[in-house]
Amino acid sequence: MSTISSPQTPPDQPHGDPAVHQEVRGRSLWDDARDRLLANRAAMASLCVLVLITIISILGPMLSPHPFDKVYRDYVKVPASLSAYPAEDEVEPAFRSLLKRARVSIDSFERTGNVVTAIVTSKREIDPRIVRYADRSDMFSGATLGDFSEDGKSAVMQADIAFVHFYFGTDSNGRDLMTRTFIAGRVSLTIGLLATIVAIAIGVVYGATSGYLGGRVDQSMMRVVDVLYSLPFIFFVIMLVVFFGRNFVLMFIAVGAVEWLDMARIVRGQTLTIKRQEYVQAAEAMGVSDGGILRRHVIPNTLGPVVVYMTLLVPKVILLESFLSFLGLGVQEPMTSWGVLISEGARNLQGAYWMLIFPSIFLTSTLFALNFIGDGLRDALDPKDR
Repeated sequence: MSTISSPQTPPDQPHGDPAVHQEVRGRSLWDDARDRLLANRAAMASLCVLVLITIISILGPMLSPHPFDKVYRDYVKVPASLSAYPAEDEVEPAFRSLLKRARVSIDSFERTGNVVTAIVTSKREIDPRIVRYADRSDMFSGATLGDFSEDGKSAVMQADIAFVHFYFGTDSNGRDLMTRTFIAGRVSLTIGLLATIVAIAIGVVYGATSGYLGGRVDQSMMRVVDVLYSLPFIFFVIMLVVFFGRNFVLMFIAVGAVEWLDMARIVRGQTLTIKRQEYVQAAEAMGVSDGGILRRHVIPNTLGPVVVYMTLLVPKVILLESFLSFLGLGVQEPMTSWGVLISEGARNLQGAYWMLIFPSIFLTSTLFALNFIGDGLRDALDPKDR
């Protein structure tokens, strides 16, 4: 019988399936959470909207031609428009009104491009200083007076038309609403972030310490939280205004120091579950200090709920600031916030609706975006949804 020899595997080829020898990379909870968050269209669209509003709030006042506190006395409560001011039919009446204050009359008026020319007359000799009336106006600039008559009672006056744009209109004091809306975004977002950072920093440390130590320490620390819960919030607000005055940054840092109560309870509940895990017990058996366990094991594993709560706390603080500004306890003039602008717009709704519409659009868009991002993070960081 002939012996059938089995084929020999060449020495330069690996044995078995090559896929077995490929390196297997694990996926962490954060990797899965990132992929689920990127797949959430509502959360990603909201993130884009929030980034856009932030960029506009930061760069908008720098690019705007109008300072946020400049008053245009000739443009009080003008509506939002893409066209330039003054309008075509407003130039001649405005120029005549200016010279009427100077007690001179206009015999003829002519406009050529952006330059107006008028022959002015008076019953007495014309004072050359009347050009100041035009230069101090928001509608005209570069006024000159020449070609005087022999008796000085007649002259030719020229001035340039100072065209301006108010895309969001102006407020009741004649200030550009677009620039003030952008500046208000800076203030509201800064207040929300500052107060949220303070609240999370205090709440995480306090709640993690209380939950991990347990026993009488936990009971004592949580009773302090219960006492603070029972005190009326408006009492804290009035007290903070008395202590910190009109410095809105310090005041809302202190407001964040009051908003940490919910965060402390959330982190405490998470800590009570985490401290029973095997890796925490192993760290205790190896002699790791309580502070080291809190820093390396407990607090990092509570970041999921903390991040979600942060996205919900920012709009809460912004609404709180809007409420306080509406009552006159928030930021004060000439600085402004979305709450201040909405308060002013509500008082002038009947005759200047645009004063309410534009700040409301920015505020509601920010609040919706933060809430959708919070919902997306909550779903993405849920371990049961892996």
